[in-house]
Amino acid sequence: MYFSVGETKDGKHSWWLYGGNHEMVAWAGQRFGSLSDAKRAAQAFKAGAATARYDVYLDEGNKYRWRAWRSSDKVAASGESFDSKYNAERAAKNVEANAGSATGL
Repeated sequence: MYFSVGETKDGKHSWWLYGGNHEMVAWAGQRFGSLSDAKRAAQAFKAGAATARYDVYLDEGNKYRWRAWRSSDKVAASGESFDSKYNAERAAKNVEANAGSATGL
């Protein structure tokens, strides 16, 4: 896995986490006002991914997604939607187990 931090289409900034197949597996779930803020958020998620609380939910399109929380703050969201709760849970566990050793920061 590897992190990427950069500019969004609207000129804000965010971070993304990619798997070994170069597909996005997670993102910040929000945009930041500066590149340095986005990078700090990515570093914080990387450091705390293994201890974050993950939940799986059904989105408006009836697809499953996951999100990660630290206290009451959402710190990451799934990079894609899933057809089953099981697959969303597996993806969240993969991020939980591997984001801490991801490169790119």
